Formats: sequence, structure tokens, C-alpha cells
Amino acid sequence: MESNRQKKIGGILQQDLVEVLQNAATSGGLKGVIISVSKVSVTVDLSIAKVYLSIFPNAKAKELLDGIRSNTALIRHELAQRTRHQLRRMPQLEFFIDDSLEYIDGIERSLKREDNPLNDPNLLEKRKKL
Repeated sequence: MESNRQKKIGGILQQDLVEVLQNAATSGGLKGVIISVSKVSVTVDLSIAKVYLSIFPNAKAKELLDGIRSNTALIRHELAQRTRHQLRRMPQLEFFIDDSLEYIDGIERSLKREDNPLNDPNLLEKRKKL
């Protein structure tokens, strides 16, 4: 369970990361790409921040994530400049893809098909006998 301090720092980092990443995307000439920060969770000692990104379209997600990871030092520096009056030390940033929307979409597509796994449990891969 996150403490109030962890939640507050996570919220501050999330707001500033959205601005930094969107500014970098528009100035870098990326058009038709949406990058959103879905969650930032900070460790108890406030040394590491795990940043979960939703990137649309999904086809470019891996490529953009690699670019963001390679520029982590610059992003961290920009965040430190923005939050210098709120945080003493900037946590290390770790970026991950948030695929929860894809997961939900996959469930919805499965439920709308004729071969609905709820109606026929034999369709589930776990239930198939080898």
C-alpha cells in the first residue's frame, strides 16, 4: 500500500512527465502519436519511480519505448528542473508499457465473438487437454 507521500510524489511526476513527453513528441516531429502516462508508482524509499505509458498506435509502442528509455537521463534532468522546489532528489525512472487497455479490448472482442469462452469453456487454452 502506498503512503500519502508516495502518492503525492507519483502525482507530481505524472503531471510533469506528461508535459515533458508530449513536448518532446511534438518537437521531435511525431504526428499521430499519443503518449499518456497512465500511472507512476514510487518505491518506499523514493529512489525509483516506475512509469507506465500508454502509447497509441500500438505498432509504434516498442520503438517509442526504446527511444524514451535511451533518453531517460535527459527526461530525468528536465523533471528535476521542473520539480526542484518540490523534491530534493529525483528518483530513477523506469519506463514500462501499460497494456491494460489491450487486455481489456481482447476480453471484449472474445466476448463478442460467436465462440464465447464463457458459453463454451472448452475454448479456453487452460482447459484444452493435450
